[in-house]
Amino acid sequence: MLSARDIADYFLGLVDDEAGDSLSNLKLQKLVYYAQGFHLAIHGKKLFQQPIEAWEHGPVVPWLYHQLKQHGAEPVPRPEDGIDTSKYPPPVRELLDDVWSVYGQYSAAKLRNITHSEPPWKDAYAKAPSSMINEQKMKEYFSTQLVHGKG
Repeated sequence: MLSARDIADYFLGLVDDEAGDSLSNLKLQKLVYYAQGFHLAIHGKKLFQQPIEAWEHGPVVPWLYHQLKQHGAEPVPRPEDGIDTSKYPPPVRELLDDVWSVYGQYSAAKLRNITHSEPPWKDAYAKAPSSMINEQKMKEYFSTQLVHGKG
């Protein structure tokens, strides 16, 4: 199974440096969250094992956050040895490419605001900041987004 870092690395591999694009830890967290949510909705199982929590600025995979926090709000660099796309099965690559095409265009702040309006984050954050986001609620919510053609 892939890790949340593998998913983040895939997105980092899609960044167009020549166009001036970059990904912060905050934006990566949201993209990884959307990848997990749509994977749950489409395939009925997790894309990666690490839990997602409802933090003040939206969904966060704490394990991934701590790996990337040294970058602060600055862009996270691509892995030095590149991205081995062969470890991503074709359906996963397709899903990640779709998440990128829909959500990659938005700023980290815009993605934070979008996630703040969605039930999985809102419900978890209402219970207590830094509480785990329920995977079943993610699956149910993201299934509705597929029906409405948003994902």
